[in-house]
Amino acid sequence: MNNVKVFVLMAGMTALLGSLGGYFGGQMGLVLALLVAGGMNVFLYWNSSAMVLRSYGAQVVERAQAPELYDMVDRLRQRAGLPMPTLAIAPHEQPNAFATGRDPEHAVVCVTSGLTRLVDRDEMEGVIAHELAHIKNRDMLLQTVTSTMAGAISSLAQFAVFFGGRSDDEDRNPIAGLAMLILAPLAASLIQFAISRQREFKADAVGAEIVGRPEGLARALQKLDAYSRRIPMQVSPAAAPLAQVNPLAAMGGGLSSLFSTHPSTEERVARLLGR
Repeated sequence: MNNVKVFVLMAGMTALLGSLGGYFGGQMGLVLALLVAGGMNVFLYWNSSAMVLRSYGAQVVERAQAPELYDMVDRLRQRAGLPMPTLAIAPHEQPNAFATGRDPEHAVVCVTSGLTRLVDRDEMEGVIAHELAHIKNRDMLLQTVTSTMAGAISSLAQFAVFFGGRSDDEDRNPIAGLAMLILAPLAASLIQFAISRQREFKADAVGAEIVGRPEGLARALQKLDAYSRRIPMQVSPAAAPLAQVNPLAAMGGGLSSLFSTHPSTEERVARLLGR
């Protein structure tokens, strides 16, 4: 069901991009916007791991530095049928984790130092399995595609603002054009965030399958959510969506849930436990 929802959302973003491109830039404007956005995101796709680790201040560790954690990741990745990812630890008190990398052969699983102290073994297994699920599902590739499309929509809107869009149709409604300029990038962002939320649900489900039980991950999500609201984390908002729970949760409020890349912890736990 999650995959169906993602397909529908991707189709909606594709239709939005085509409509905006045809209205303002024609075929040439659409292609130009895709090339610009695609070029930027291809660079990020190939260099994401180093950039994200640097953003979190994380350091790669070997087995000798964290033997229990390393062996846990090794055991779970074998259950998931994945190659051993690079393991890293970020020096943050807030318990959290993320995965990055362009494919399973170049993946990184990173946990914060706070996570290693504030969760028990079953909870840690659930957290690690969730991140391995992101790798198994190739969510980094999906994130790159959606970012490219959202970026193209924003680029087309900016192109229309600065260059006036197409001039071959004098019958176009200027109010409708203005509405598209404002609403199209907003709609693209909402669709992008909705896709991210669906991938979190999918990673929760696959993570529970990897471990063999959902209770540890459910408890971990509740604990991580509670700590994220009490222990601040200094991290770039651009890197925050990768974390297992929103590391900037203490800054949320009002309409922020609409623009959240993470579904509510209550809903995630309810789905995991079949409530």
